[in-house]
Amino acid sequence: MLSGTPLRVKLIAVILILLTIALTLIGIGSVSIMHGYLIARVDSQIDITVDTALRRLSRGSETLIGKPLPPDARLELRDRNGKVVVLLSGVDVEGRPGPSIPSGAHSRSFNIDEWRVRAIPLQDGGSLVVAVDTAEVRQIVGQLALVELLGGGGLMLVLAGVGVVIIRRSLRPLGEIERTAQAIAAGDLSRRVPDTDPRTEVGRLGQSLNGMLTQIETAFRARSESESSARRSEERMRRFVADASHELRTPLTSIRGFAEFYRQAPGIDAAPLMRRVESEAVRMGLLVDDLLMLARMDQQRPMAMRPVDLLAIAADAVHDARILAPEREVTLSVDGSALIVSGDEVRLRQVVGNLMTNALTHTPPRTPVRLTLLAQDDMAVIELADEGPGLTTEQRERVFERFYRVDSARGRRTTDDGGSGLGLSIVAAMVEAHGGTVAVESDLGKGSTFRVVLPLAPELD
Repeated sequence: MLSGTPLRVKLIAVILILLTIALTLIGIGSVSIMHGYLIARVDSQIDITVDTALRRLSRGSETLIGKPLPPDARLELRDRNGKVVVLLSGVDVEGRPGPSIPSGAHSRSFNIDEWRVRAIPLQDGGSLVVAVDTAEVRQIVGQLALVELLGGGGLMLVLAGVGVVIIRRSLRPLGEIERTAQAIAAGDLSRRVPDTDPRTEVGRLGQSLNGMLTQIETAFRARSESESSARRSEERMRRFVADASHELRTPLTSIRGFAEFYRQAPGIDAAPLMRRVESEAVRMGLLVDDLLMLARMDQQRPMAMRPVDLLAIAADAVHDARILAPEREVTLSVDGSALIVSGDEVRLRQVVGNLMTNALTHTPPRTPVRLTLLAQDDMAVIELADEGPGLTTEQRERVFERFYRVDSARGRRTTDDGGSGLGLSIVAAMVEAHGGTVAVESDLGKGSTFRVVLPLAPELD
């Protein structure tokens, strides 16, 4: 019946019922106590009147006549046949009919109609009857009951109003929890239950719900990031496979074309064709080597970590660049002493070599190139800067992607330079394997600066 009733209504109803029961019990108890108290006073008055009358009767019944009684009292002296021989009445009950007393004497007071009566047996067989009107008792008790009824009703209304206010304030956080749950159900996982007093049940419930919601949001975010990462990985894999197929198809197509040309034109000089076939085979071999290198880096195979002097690697790279491009100004700048890192020397040489090759390949012939080594805190920094054409924002964001080449057609350049689009990808993978980072700063027309940061090797005592 109450299953669909709101909690607020249930609590208010329970409070009202309990208040009604409590006030009713208090009222009944107080009325009973007051009634008993007043009846005890009447009995005391009867006892005093009886004692006084008995003392006077000892001197003769005529001594009772003319003696005053309390205003609400009545005294009867009866013979052995029950006939009233002496009747005395107070001013308030004078002329009123007395109580109809049953036969037999009673040593204790009792109620008859509107009277409190006591009948005392006498030695001559008669009886002394004293009765007191209880109208005043009934009036006082009735007034008390009326006061308690009105006062209790008013008090119940006041307490009910206070209870309603307290319950509404106490249950207000539950409304916030409900609205928060609705917002979360609509997809807003960032919503939280407002903080309340943790000493209350609702406050502790809110804290528990916030903790649960944080875990749920974290789990959903992790799941979303995992799904996004999986989609990105799948997309990269598809593009990687497509690009690798394209890169391998080009030299294979060239080799097949030279072979068909040789078969269809017998007797021609085969030496130039063989040199072209060999060149394409070398190019394909280099591409396969780069792919294998990236595959090994992706597998996170352990490297032979040894102390490596970056200054020696940088000096060799600058020396080789000056030989390959004597028309260029290639400089080396070192800020501080020798920089020692822990890593694989062969792969670190490939990192610096690929950066230098990238600068020599993608800048005009006489563009200066500057290689800088410096230490920042506990990190070694390698910077290779050129004054070439620079990169756009999109190119900067994708320059470390595999098979990405800077041009306007599918992100590629022509293959005249023999590049595979994997050089900077290999740099990024190797730097990450050494616990470092690589980034590029570039603006169109202002050149580019590639920055590699590697942790310095710990100093040995």
